[in-house]
Amino acid sequence: MKKIKTACIIDDDPIFIYGTKRLMAEVDFCETFLIFENGQDAIEGLNEITASGEKLPSFIFLDLNMPVMNGWEFLEDFVKIPNHNREKVTIFIISSSIDPRDLERIKSYKVVNNYILKPISTDDLRSVLENAF
Repeated sequence: MKKIKTACIIDDDPIFIYGTKRLMAEVDFCETFLIFENGQDAIEGLNEITASGEKLPSFIFLDLNMPVMNGWEFLEDFVKIPNHNREKVTIFIISSSIDPRDLERIKSYKVVNNYILKPISTDDLRSVLENAF
């Protein structure tokens, strides 16, 4: 199975980040990781990437509930990032929320591909890769 170049995890939970990185390594998901602890750091980091002429990561795994800037606020700002490959970025909401209002709200964002309930599994990651290629 092919793997992607860069995956981005935006989450404030260090245990989730650690576990997800291990699972990604186990399924040979990507070559490199970008990690941000909140939406504000992610927007700033992704803007720096585009300013240097680099491509945005292929996949972004986004938590909804974070301090400083939550996932919803990140999505509002993400669509404003000027970049030649933003349309090729696939965003997955990763959350422990099963609130039907969240699931409905996700549908209003064209940049969001899908919703994955925490904790993420190797099967989830394999499914993401299979659908990507």
